[in-house]
Amino acid sequence: MTDHLGGLRVVDLTQNLAGPYCTQILGDLGAEVVKIEPPQGDAARAWGPPFWGGESPLFLSANRNKRSIRLDLKSDRGREIVWKLIDGADVFVQSLRAGVVEELGLDYESVKARRPEIIYVSVTAYGPSGPLKDLPGYDPLMQAYSGIMSVTGHAETGPARVGGSVVDFGTGMWGALGVLAALRRRSETGEGCHVTTALLDTALGWISYHLMGHLADGRVPGPMGSGFRMIAPYGAFPTRDGQLMIAAGSDALFGRLCAALELPELVDDPRYDSNPVRVANQDELLAVLAAATRRHTTQGLWKLLGEHAVPAAPIQDMAAVTKDLQVEASGMLPRVDHPQIPDYRDVAIPLRWDGERPRTRSVPPRAGEHTREVMAELGYGPGEIEKLLGEGVVGT
Repeated sequence: MTDHLGGLRVVDLTQNLAGPYCTQILGDLGAEVVKIEPPQGDAARAWGPPFWGGESPLFLSANRNKRSIRLDLKSDRGREIVWKLIDGADVFVQSLRAGVVEELGLDYESVKARRPEIIYVSVTAYGPSGPLKDLPGYDPLMQAYSGIMSVTGHAETGPARVGGSVVDFGTGMWGALGVLAALRRRSETGEGCHVTTALLDTALGWISYHLMGHLADGRVPGPMGSGFRMIAPYGAFPTRDGQLMIAAGSDALFGRLCAALELPELVDDPRYDSNPVRVANQDELLAVLAAATRRHTTQGLWKLLGEHAVPAAPIQDMAAVTKDLQVEASGMLPRVDHPQIPDYRDVAIPLRWDGERPRTRSVPPRAGEHTREVMAELGYGPGEIEKLLGEGVVGT
């Protein structure tokens, strides 16, 4: 049974990735999510190419298990509809720019006054306080500002952005976790609360050990490529036909790596006999190891290291990942029926309960796909719905 949040009602007033990913997690866990989109639709719908069935993969990745209604929040009638949705909701999630939510009268204090038991989630950029609190934020900006980019990439080419939107998706995860904790408290007290997440906070959390390392010794780490300045050998090594990531993070693993590569003399070398000295002398060490790994193919070396119980993995591209047997066995790329996209697959939530993953109950909606349905549930009659459609207050 994976319908853990069945009966929970969520109003989703978010766009782009962080907020929608938060509400998608709640939807995956069984919550009923109504996504409120502006008249032109979520901005992420236009993020491409590529497009799949007319939709951006970025949008598809964060909006399953939701219903969509398009609303003009600048109109009084549009805001009236939002309030009707809030009146029946358990959770309200918003990611509006600083100041906009107050202009609309949908700030936490206003919503709390009308519905005290609401769990209100604010997805912010820099957080609710500080000199930058009113600035907008996007994933690469936070990777830059937090220091993530300063330790990503190669010394020869400079800083690089992490290839995935780790700050956006991470912030969505924290938001969902905050909701679950707030639900637990509400079950005991009957009170709602204000959950605040911030892209900057998430980014800082991802590099906690780098920040603490700097506080410990004052050093400023630079781009690390595939390696890690606190452990050696730990990184990508060349092969005859590619690269293999090797993580020999202990003395025992280093010994087994040396045995596999027929370099037993390195184990007792005082320059390499413990991790701290291996880190201090890693340039020389990595050169010796690379000369040995180049004699092997990627698959051959991976097999050899596996036989010696040394952690390793080939560096795969997206094409290889989507065809990988272990990925297939994981169930993380399930095939899902989609009315417009043959052979549609999505990326599942990375959790299981008793071996079962939550299923995709509904694919990401078209903008305003459920406007009439949601309006009818709110008590609007067919004539009034058509009138509001004609006035542009709602859209399908």
